Amino acid sequence: MKNAVEVLKKCAKPYGFNASGSKNGYTGLWARDSMITSLGACLLGEEFKKTFENSLALLSQNQSELGQVPNAVGDFNVDRQSKVTFNTIDSTLWYLIGQFVYAENYKDKSLLEKYNQNIEKAFLWLKYQDPNEDGMLAQQPTMDWEDAFPHKYGRTINTHALYYAALKMFGKDKPAERIKKVINGEIEKYLSLYDESLGYYLPWAWKNHDGDREQEEWFDSLGNLLAVVTGLATPEISKSILNFIEEKGINKPYPCKSIYPPIKEGDKEWHSYFSKCLSKDPYSYSNAGVWPFIGGFYVAALVKFGEYEKAKEELAKLEKTEFNEWLHGETGEPMGVKYQAWSAGMYVYASECVKQRRVLFLGC
Repeated sequence: MKNAVEVLKKCAKPYGFNASGSKNGYTGLWARDSMITSLGACLLGEEFKKTFENSLALLSQNQSELGQVPNAVGDFNVDRQSKVTFNTIDSTLWYLIGQFVYAENYKDKSLLEKYNQNIEKAFLWLKYQDPNEDGMLAQQPTMDWEDAFPHKYGRTINTHALYYAALKMFGKDKPAERIKKVINGEIEKYLSLYDESLGYYLPWAWKNHDGDREQEEWFDSLGNLLAVVTGLATPEISKSILNFIEEKGINKPYPCKSIYPPIKEGDKEWHSYFSKCLSKDPYSYSNAGVWPFIGGFYVAALVKFGEYEKAKEELAKLEKTEFNEWLHGETGEPMGVKYQAWSAGMYVYASECVKQRRVLFLGC
């Protein structure tokens, strides 16, 4: 725990949480990184309260006129010649979750009141991401944390798990329950993401062309785990997902690989631009590399289903990752940036879930 707190201290800046505490790392504030980091950081008393508050303030101040929350603030983008970048969907969702977590954890609704207009604009912007008018969100490729790999669009499990959580947190139960029924195939099955033959949620799906549906079937670890933790997944589906992770070794050598199986050049899912990104090789980066922050959600999912001893075992493995950005998916070799904020923050969060034997904040 001490090492995780030291990483958080390195990442804490006057304006909020940097994604990395390394000199050679990410020197800006990312919406998703800072909010995921804060899930754990807020559990350390008052130490990081101001950093959490400042993270929310910076994102609020740079929200677009239409309500989209920035992907990042402070990291200069050469293409756009700007220190504020957008073009994501999960940043807005994590911002809403962050607002709720701050108020819930600190028993302080002052930011909900202060940023009420920002919150309403964020929900309105999300509504406009529903081109089919079916209550579901549709995203374009590279619009979430896996921004360069793999290629996915339309309805994704990652986005809908976050949307379900955000709606529930803000008392919007009716649209949330509709999403749950649709995603699980209880109504309007043609829109569902759960595949009974696979035993987990598809990473994404879009239109059905006379039976030829646009979709892929690789396992999205974060999306499926978020569905479990938030309660979007039914108990039966959740158990199936956890069994799949264990059976396929997705939690090895450390929890958890980002996808399964890795995508190789020549596979039908391969796109030419993949060869230009860090994920070009199997078990590297988001191509089945191990991401410790995802491991934190895995531990929380185990806690949710009463697998406390297993959760403790996985938590101990998580600590050994030393809070790097990612690790090689086969060898476990530390890769990427050191002192990664969300790796440390999610370790703290997972530790507290194990200690309290319950999922904190997200267990809708």
